[in-house]
Amino acid sequence: MSIELITITMFGSMLILLFLGLPVAFSCGTVGIIFTVILQGPSAINIVPTRVFGLMVNYLLDAIPLFIFMACILERGGLIGDIYEMVHQWLGWLKGGVATASVAACSMLAAMVGVIGASEVTMGVIAFPEMLKRRYDKYMAAGSILAGGTLGILIPPSAMLIVYGMVDNVSIGQLYGGAFLPGFLLAGLYILYISIRSYHNPRMGPPIPKEERLSFSGKMKISKPIIPVAILIFLVLGTILIGIAAPTEAAGVGCAGAFVILAFQRRLTWKGVVQACENTLKSSAMVLWTMFGANIFVALYVMVGGGKFVTDLLLGIGNPWVIIFVMQFILIFLGCFIDWVGIIMLTVPIFGPIIRQLGFDPVWFGVLYAVNLQISFLSPPFGYALFYLKGVAPPEISTTDIWKGAAPFIALQFVGLALCMIFPDIILIVPKLFYRG
Repeated sequence: MSIELITITMFGSMLILLFLGLPVAFSCGTVGIIFTVILQGPSAINIVPTRVFGLMVNYLLDAIPLFIFMACILERGGLIGDIYEMVHQWLGWLKGGVATASVAACSMLAAMVGVIGASEVTMGVIAFPEMLKRRYDKYMAAGSILAGGTLGILIPPSAMLIVYGMVDNVSIGQLYGGAFLPGFLLAGLYILYISIRSYHNPRMGPPIPKEERLSFSGKMKISKPIIPVAILIFLVLGTILIGIAAPTEAAGVGCAGAFVILAFQRRLTWKGVVQACENTLKSSAMVLWTMFGANIFVALYVMVGGGKFVTDLLLGIGNPWVIIFVMQFILIFLGCFIDWVGIIMLTVPIFGPIIRQLGFDPVWFGVLYAVNLQISFLSPPFGYALFYLKGVAPPEISTTDIWKGAAPFIALQFVGLALCMIFPDIILIVPKLFYRG
């Protein structure tokens, strides 16, 4: 069987299983095992547990359940709601201020936990009804929460960058440094868009009434959450950037810090801890099973010459920047159907060597990759953030409303992606300062 036919049949079979509703983990794993038997013989099935075990013992993967548990604990302890209330009072007097506060609160949360589920769900429960009550444009309300929540997968400590660095053998610390400015660049673009639209048409985002605004002393009183936020950001992000801890240790320390802070504030209940553990188990299992299934698929494809085939195909284009654009298009297309873990496991083992061969900085491409995959969380029909928000949105908000709300923010994500491509120093300046002298 030619490599062209193998490529068509393997990827075609995987897509068919995805459209039939089988999760990515089992779609990739099933196709990988079946084609291993067909192409390599029944005895070759022994490589499957070997590949899976190699991932299971990877020390870096410990950080993923720890970050997820940290997010779940913060959600159950109510700290996320306190962060929103604080930012809401400081920014609510602006036109579009409640939407701006949602993005700002999500940015602060992103710098602590590195996952999107907690911020999307909590902001959907707290901020979405608040904006609708204040007669915000429903598309603006939905879009601001959706876009703000996706920052958790880009702003360090991002779980996505841990997986990327592990697969492509790139320094996670440098990836974190590189993602810092692009993350806040996107947050700035979202806030700028919200402000311009709201000041141009105040009905889209009216400010909170004067009688509901707190005095300066009142705002200072509700700013107490900034202390635990600062502590947690230092425990997680600060320790990584200054070289005290690796991401796994930082995740453990941050997780313990969140637990201690909320316990000290008497906000933790046994029921809340059990629910946080259950949610962590479910989310971690989803991520890790996807990695296992995609790893089996990619291992076989590379073994039969697929890596060389794709490399030759892309390098045959000639122009390095055209190759980068083609890669970005592939990621955007896959993002409409596959979750970020599957995309990384399927493409990075092939794209990574090509990027090095073309002479591009792997840290630059890794962060560019993460900026691109942010789009996948808002891309219909399978964007995860869309389903998170729909699950907690008021019943009068339809799925179509949420898709329409996401559209302008997807456009802003494309703008951010283009800026990071045109001006590589947006990504590279922090790694150069902290890691390369």
